[in-house]
Amino acid sequence: MSPRTRRSYDQYCSAARALDLVGDRWTLLIVRELLAGPRRYTDLHADLPGVSTDVLASRLKDMERDGLATRRRLPPPGAASVYELTGRGRELLPVLQALGRWGAAELGERRPTDAVRAHWFALPLLRALEGADGGVGEGLVEVRLEEGDFHIHVGAAEGPVYGDGPAPAEPDARLVLDAGTCAAIGRGEAGVVEAVRDGRVEVTGEGPLAKALREA
Repeated sequence: MSPRTRRSYDQYCSAARALDLVGDRWTLLIVRELLAGPRRYTDLHADLPGVSTDVLASRLKDMERDGLATRRRLPPPGAASVYELTGRGRELLPVLQALGRWGAAELGERRPTDAVRAHWFALPLLRALEGADGGVGEGLVEVRLEEGDFHIHVGAAEGPVYGDGPAPAEPDARLVLDAGTCAAIGRGEAGVVEAVRDGRVEVTGEGPLAKALREA
């Protein structure tokens, strides 16, 4: 089968050129998932409910072709192929952050048909932590919701910015809150520090980041 022909807006405009690469449906959501680090195809498919296997495979091939993602084989005992973002792909983090900020007003109440994964709250919460009262420092934060756990790397200069599940090492802070509070923080209706003061976010840990949140 011949490779898919790139569709283009054929406009000499940087926004149009960017959309030539990431404007297809699902592409930016694949980037969202890969910001967590290397992911297997099956994991990507599980965390992108609604995408067909054909579309996912096609988008990943396009992202490889366009230099946004790469695929590599893990050594034994993993022996599985994983996809990960290139440096160019990781540069889309602020794009997703801005898009999430703009779209927060559209979130509203969760609809019965809405899927949810705990780690989908990671990027809005990361943005809020890095912007809280000028920032609360850097470090590894574990977040616990009823929907599941995830962790975020506050102030990370490179590499994964978040991950699914508990923190891989002792975190600098642990946050316990509900999805409603997390969504409110993402929408800008409440700040992280404000939510901690009001008791809507429980903070534990003895790292500088935990202390900064409790003492702010």
